Amino acid sequence: MLPEDFRYDLPPGLIAQVPLSRRSASRLLTLDGATGAWADRWMQDLPALLEPGDLLVFNDTRVVPARVYGVKPTGGRVEMLLERAAGAREAWVQLRASKGFREGTAFRTAGGAVRILGRDDDLWRVALPVEPLAFFEQHGETPLPPYIARTPDAADRERYQSVFARERGAVAAPTASLHFDSALLAALEARGVARGFVTLHVGAGTFQPVRAATLDAHRMHAERVTVAQAVCDGVARARAAGRRVVAVGTTVARALETAAADGELAPFDGETRLFIHPGYRFRTIDALVTNFHLPESTLLMMVSAFAGRDHVLAAYAHAVAARYRFFSYGDAMFVTPAHDALARREVA
Repeated sequence: MLPEDFRYDLPPGLIAQVPLSRRSASRLLTLDGATGAWADRWMQDLPALLEPGDLLVFNDTRVVPARVYGVKPTGGRVEMLLERAAGAREAWVQLRASKGFREGTAFRTAGGAVRILGRDDDLWRVALPVEPLAFFEQHGETPLPPYIARTPDAADRERYQSVFARERGAVAAPTASLHFDSALLAALEARGVARGFVTLHVGAGTFQPVRAATLDAHRMHAERVTVAQAVCDGVARARAAGRRVVAVGTTVARALETAAADGELAPFDGETRLFIHPGYRFRTIDALVTNFHLPESTLLMMVSAFAGRDHVLAAYAHAVAARYRFFSYGDAMFVTPAHDALARREVA
């Protein structure tokens, strides 16, 4: 398949620039991947779409204030965006400036000098004055996505985090989780829906387009993943009871599928470059809560692998016509799989 197979038209006015005043007030478009049928709902309707014993799995990563500005010796302005830590005082970052960079050069920031060590594709390895997360926590600003055309404000520090964010390391929010607040979580608990957590530190590469001519030629960016024994046990309990495992976000789906790469879900702690696109068969999830994603993005390709490209693009066309809010601060979808999206599973 080609990247342009995942193109759709989106009026710029539908890109949400600010969050709603209440997290769970978002709209929810349901999509049945088996039939292509959709329905307009609200996020507060989610408990009614689930059954007691279903398992919701969330990503508990915490967004780092990952954007730092600096100045070159020549006076040129530099923008540095953390991708991930790479050692005690080193990190992989994206760099932007009016002119290019060279290995060995340095630039000034409010936290001290940053020296460029090397490059790998779009990322630069840099040496920092202190440990990476401490450096960015002290000197960085909230890294709102490039399609949010405003300067971050104090409110973004809280709203561009989920209510259960705890493991520092992401440079972009797991946006499906942004719709959950204490009231919705209480309603889900009252419904008897179980809860589990994985950690996937979302990297800035999540916003990068697919530049390869075909999907098979695309090299996915690396992201750090932890899947603990507790969530593996939770999935096993849901399976044994005949209940569903619902990934809250594409990051959770990617984490669980990485941990099940050998066929069975098992604890995992490492990096993943798993690229899920149509033709992939899911081993671990039965439904997906997700936001609307950019045209030609790897995230849209993953949702298309789960519910079928034609069904997903038709649902997106409806969402555009119905004026849903798109992307990070936008509305959500509840998606169930296409007939051929799931791998054959043995139930214990």
